[in-house]
Amino acid sequence: NITKTCGVSAYEVFQFLLLLVFQGKNLFRFLNSKHKEQAVSKNTYYRFLNEVSYNWSRFLMLLAVKVTSAFDRLTRPERVNVLILDDSVIKRNRSKKMELLARVYDHVEHKFQKGFTLLTLGWSDGYSFVPTNGYKVRKASMMHKTDVAVQLIRNVLTAGIKADYVLMDTWFTTEPMLKEILDTGIHAIGMVKQLQQRYTYNGRQYTLPGLKKFVDFSGARNIFGSLVVTTKTGIPVKIVFVRNRNKKSECLYLL
Repeated sequence: NITKTCGVSAYEVFQFLLLLVFQGKNLFRFLNSKHKEQAVSKNTYYRFLNEVSYNWSRFLMLLAVKVTSAFDRLTRPERVNVLILDDSVIKRNRSKKMELLARVYDHVEHKFQKGFTLLTLGWSDGYSFVPTNGYKVRKASMMHKTDVAVQLIRNVLTAGIKADYVLMDTWFTTEPMLKEILDTGIHAIGMVKQLQQRYTYNGRQYTLPGLKKFVDFSGARNIFGSLVVTTKTGIPVKIVFVRNRNKKSECLYLL
């Protein structure tokens, strides 16, 4: 739906805005520089960027499909492709009145910030990274974050992007989330928090610290070992015990 009925074509406007990125300039400074004669009216660009009927999410998805398809032809068939799920905080601490502005918890700074949560899903083959979609639609902003994450994964796979795994951090690595991802047809890899959740191993239930006694932690290797267990609802998972690079006396759990 990115079209214009009169004046400069949508392609020319988009091309101008895209080339600004490679020149290291922003729109405001360019329109107030000595090169402003090369551009059209500033209202043309601002209306183009603010037009709510343009489906930018769909455009990014189609672009990502073409880019990942090109990368797929350039790499070996056995290369593993993954989807990387992550969320970050867009700070707006100085803002007072803004739609959907809220206090969100920043897991990096470990405190609440005034702003928004940006949920992103990217594709990687271990060498290249391609962003696929963003958490910007108002309807999606009213949904639970995990529901939006699953919807993004389904949209990406439906669009034709190929992936073998979803990579995610501890916030997303929960049993309901794992089930939702498995239902899409791919597997998940994530870091697990050391909580009181229990896993079944050899017919008995153990917490993560309880499972450590079945793993040999001697030696200087970074991966100590792994165990195949089942979750509370019977989902088979492999827990990998790896060394904590920040505190070598501790280990981390990957699922």
